[in-house]
Amino acid sequence: MPGITGIIGVAGDTGNRQRVESMVSAMLYEGSYSSGVYVNDPIGLWVGWTSHQDSFSDGMPVWNETGDIGLIFSGEDFTDPSEVDALKAQGHSFDAGKGNYLVHLYEELGLRFLEKLNGWFSGILVDLRERKIYLFNDRYGLNRIYYHETPEALYFSSEAKSLLKVLPHLRRINLQSLGECFSCGCVLENRSLFSGVYLLPGGSVWIFSPGRQVKKETYFKPAQWESQSKCGPQEYQDKLGATFSRILSRYLRGPEQVGMSLTGGVDSRMIMAWLPPTCGHLPCYTFAGMYRDSRDVRIASEVAKLCRQPHTVIRVNGNFFGEFPALAERTVYISDGAMDVSGAAELYVNRLAREIAPVRLTGNYGGEVLRGLVAFKPRSMNADFLEPAFAGMVRDARDTYNALLQGHRTAFIAFRQVPWHHYNRLVVEQSQLTLRSPYLDNDLVALAYQAPADLPASKDSSLRLIADGNPALARLETDHGLVPFSSSLRAKISNLCQEFTVRAEYAYDYGMPQWLARVDHMAAPLHFEELFLGRHKFCHFRIWYRDQLSPYVKDVLLDSRTRSRSFLQGSRLEEMVTSHTDGRCNHTLDIHRILTTELVHRLLIEG
Repeated sequence: MPGITGIIGVAGDTGNRQRVESMVSAMLYEGSYSSGVYVNDPIGLWVGWTSHQDSFSDGMPVWNETGDIGLIFSGEDFTDPSEVDALKAQGHSFDAGKGNYLVHLYEELGLRFLEKLNGWFSGILVDLRERKIYLFNDRYGLNRIYYHETPEALYFSSEAKSLLKVLPHLRRINLQSLGECFSCGCVLENRSLFSGVYLLPGGSVWIFSPGRQVKKETYFKPAQWESQSKCGPQEYQDKLGATFSRILSRYLRGPEQVGMSLTGGVDSRMIMAWLPPTCGHLPCYTFAGMYRDSRDVRIASEVAKLCRQPHTVIRVNGNFFGEFPALAERTVYISDGAMDVSGAAELYVNRLAREIAPVRLTGNYGGEVLRGLVAFKPRSMNADFLEPAFAGMVRDARDTYNALLQGHRTAFIAFRQVPWHHYNRLVVEQSQLTLRSPYLDNDLVALAYQAPADLPASKDSSLRLIADGNPALARLETDHGLVPFSSSLRAKISNLCQEFTVRAEYAYDYGMPQWLARVDHMAAPLHFEELFLGRHKFCHFRIWYRDQLSPYVKDVLLDSRTRSRSFLQGSRLEEMVTSHTDGRCNHTLDIHRILTTELVHRLLIEG
């Protein structure tokens, strides 16, 4: 994923430029990326960056008119345009459409400029007048900064692999973090998968001056939003409509073409319902599988037609299986092992999506922010194939998670779930294109804290928002067969039928009981997968690991290197893999995690 990387330390280290160039090279895995290096030895800064060409952060660094304040920025900012116009009125000169104005915002406001920023970003700001360096990130921590501290320097990067490349002693798995990945699907508590490598907390600004100790400060704390008073139901609905309609245009602006990742659900439809009249051409697309057109495809096509926008289906087809080994390795490498190998499908479809538009607008995070959806939790698993001490770490992850879950639900979602869990998939998507979602807009998340206590779990507020924006869209069923505000018997039956197919597809795929897996395999000639799969999802790894991807799974997991890993019991691992590929059991999630961990060892630690 495009980002920044560098070293802040003592002046005079002649090897740091070469180290930073090596760190940047680890992040240049897409031929379309722009990159650069800036060195200021007198103040002890060596920094590099990568970016999507023509994106908001392309063309770094940017400087003020006098050349004594510079900024290297990664990501995007959706500050209200009036703030930018005010800078021009105050005499600042800069090119419109990109991040050039940010350095001038600092000139006017000092470090308070960070409070104005609205988006997913990280950056380095250099103030040569005061001989200070500022390392900062967005308030959620979604645009990650990994770091490692030594007595001489701070090494930092958007991607952990950059640190591992120049600091070989960091190439060690943190078993506590790995246990959390096996249990929760992500690392918790701002640790990383690697010993000695940590995450900069969201809303951080670390201040460096030559000869002085680093000041580790924060410019934003969730308590600032938690202290707001609750709204009444109607007051909240009115504020939601006013806020959503006001902020949406922010995510459609800029010189690059925006495409809409459209599903049959509520959250992408809210966006379509409130498209501003100036939107014009918004190409829409939907990801699909190989068995049939899903509910998402059929409904998204209707939504796009009603909004007079073109619609394309991007399909995972049979070519995916031949490309899977390379895609899986690339997924693990890009995400530093944060995303498991199932992200190969996301890599596949987002590559194709970039051919439609370099910016992808999505309804991601809508259910989480507006309806309080907690999207991850510890899972129950059979740990027989794990070494006993490591199995204990996997179990301990549940206690860590439960302690973190205490407190404000929206705070957990925005400041823990988003940067720890949702980041995993986002980093793979962002490696191919620029992803945007209005549901993490600062104004909207702040408003979510004011929702009535009994409202977030309900879809009524979201459905009303659709109806207020575009009544025709409100009359279409959702992917779950829900017809907004309809109490007819037909609508209820449709909703029940679709909820059944959602559960049936999950039960046939990831959630298939062990006893039923054997029955299903014996009935393979009947191809029951064509009956159940593809109605709602486009990835089906249980049967793929059993059938098309079975040779790859066995080649990697039954290899002597994998079986000898200290946290695994090799003989029991072999039985687990064989029972799945023979069709006797369902170990899809375990195979995801072990394949991922093995590729981390081969690509990032040993490679």
